[in-house]
Amino acid sequence: MRAIGLTEFGGPEVLRVLDLPEPVPGAGELRIRVHAASVNPTDTMLRTGAVRAWFNGRPGPYVPGMDAAGVVDAIGPDTDTALRPGDPVVAISNAYGPHGGAYAELVVVPAESVVPIPSGADFAAASTLLMNALTARVALDLLAVPAGRTVAVTGAAGAVGGYAVQLAKSDGLRVLADASAADTQLVTSLGADEVVLRGDGVAGRFRALVPDGVEAVLDGAALHELILPAVRDGGGLAVVRRWDGPVDRGIHLRPVLVTEAATDHARLLRLRDQASTGELTLRVADVLPADQAAQAHRRLAEGGVRGRLVLDFTVIRGDRGRSPFGGRG
Repeated sequence: MRAIGLTEFGGPEVLRVLDLPEPVPGAGELRIRVHAASVNPTDTMLRTGAVRAWFNGRPGPYVPGMDAAGVVDAIGPDTDTALRPGDPVVAISNAYGPHGGAYAELVVVPAESVVPIPSGADFAAASTLLMNALTARVALDLLAVPAGRTVAVTGAAGAVGGYAVQLAKSDGLRVLADASAADTQLVTSLGADEVVLRGDGVAGRFRALVPDGVEAVLDGAALHELILPAVRDGGGLAVVRRWDGPVDRGIHLRPVLVTEAATDHARLLRLRDQASTGELTLRVADVLPADQAAQAHRRLAEGGVRGRLVLDFTVIRGDRGRSPFGGRG
């Protein structure tokens, strides 16, 4: 099969087409024929080698991607699932595991990491759901803010932040959020009760709305120590990128590792259902052919992307003489 991956860490230019053996699903696993794979910041961290330790010494080549949408292609032995070959699905994959990530024609994942595609969603939109929404869900569950209390979300116009706003509102929380002037309407439309200007001094602007400090912050913008003053004494701070503090005033630091929840089938089903009913908004920034993964990584690094960039693998269907990634095969 063909995949987009790398044999050495580096800039976007290291991404290239690889010919790899077809993965075989084992017990408890499904194989998915990928139609769309979304591009996430964690994919760029894999590419640069910033988290190479997560491979535990496994040699390359490496295939990024943690979000896939497609159809069930094969079911491994002794696999308990109601899904059948041909069913349209979404999945969260572990790019650091032995099967590699979602930038591939075929991906093998645990059956618990796969759910039916949200109702009314196409493959591109569906591929933007699970990793980002699950990150937000895990963060909110770790913070455990009681209904009626106030939580602040940074990076609210981004994919994780946008889902965090919507999930927090669904949980019955009062939601404060940050946004640029250009994104204020977007973040308000996602359900934020109050929106302050992002950037320097954002913690003080949250404090102006809640003088004693918010119950907790979900830090989608990775502001870390800069957002701590917004949190009340004894409150919580959920961080989506690795940061160990220090924190003071009895604030509880809650690191979010989404891979630890990737087989929480019940939570994934709930997110799928919320996307189906419109509680969660699927946002696609752009769809690019799979061979333009390097361009997608460059655009993500430039910032300002709202929603997710998606790699389209459907061009490989039904055209045996043409390369799926451009040119002739």
